[in-house]
Amino acid sequence: MRIPEKLKRGDEIRVIAPSRSANILSADGIELAKEQLERLGFKVTFGKHVFERDLQNSTSIQQRVDDLHDAFGDGNVKGILTVIGGFNSNELLPYVDYELIKQNPKVLCGYSDITAIANAISTQCGFITYSGPHFSSFQMKEGQDYQTQFFTQCLMQEEPFELKPSEQWSDDIWWRGDQGIRHFEKTVWKTYNAGAAIGELWGGNLCTLNLLQGTKYMPTIENAVLFIEDDEMTIPETFARDLTSLLQNAETIKALIIGRFQRASNMSEEQLLFILDKHPMLKMIPVLYDVDFGHTQPMFTFPLGGEVQVDASKGLIKLLKF
Repeated sequence: MRIPEKLKRGDEIRVIAPSRSANILSADGIELAKEQLERLGFKVTFGKHVFERDLQNSTSIQQRVDDLHDAFGDGNVKGILTVIGGFNSNELLPYVDYELIKQNPKVLCGYSDITAIANAISTQCGFITYSGPHFSSFQMKEGQDYQTQFFTQCLMQEEPFELKPSEQWSDDIWWRGDQGIRHFEKTVWKTYNAGAAIGELWGGNLCTLNLLQGTKYMPTIENAVLFIEDDEMTIPETFARDLTSLLQNAETIKALIIGRFQRASNMSEEQLLFILDKHPMLKMIPVLYDVDFGHTQPMFTFPLGGEVQVDASKGLIKLLKF
């Protein structure tokens, strides 16, 4: 897997909306996110269609594909951030000019529904994409230091580094403007099964990744290290069947890392351990859970198609190739 050129101060970052439109964000939120990225030294520009909005809070396939192609084809653009997640980035996959993108590898970062388009680009074009903050994530105030630290380390530096647990985490609806009454609790990464492994990293949002099964856009996860998470719309039963479906794509994986669940999912520790206990393969590999990525805050950034070292007995996650 090729590594896109790292970002540096002064680079232009293009904001695009492969899923939901920027029209759903507040004007204040857009300005906060833009200012935060500008403080990091970036120039922020927006795709032509990102503020348009249809019946499902998105835009047409053609409009979204056009903005994607424009971002990769524009020589001035060095990095691409997605506005936010949603439900429909997989609609774009048959219409993307992968040869254009392959010839213009760039940093692409987003999470949640962006799992579909990011994994597709990595598998079809042979370069690393990133699961990390959206453009909209940068309007968050509390928890932003941790998020920004690992965003910049992953996308701006070349030396391997360790992903560390945050000091505290939150599941508050922070974007509604009530950041002054947010509730945080101590972060603890937890080990289901000890052990160490090094391997190619794949994953993202579990239910979105599973949409790629049976298509040419699905990464090969045999002997991979899987990073998976899901959002408030999942429940223990749906997470269990989605995990089972993913694991049936490989006879062997090297490690499993599970992002922290939102409270609305009702995924208790008892439920999660019950689900993991069903799979004998998970008792033979390193498995960590309640880790800092997914739909709680803050989150780190990780490379799809990169290389990672995991030691679950020490709670160690180190990015080696990203």
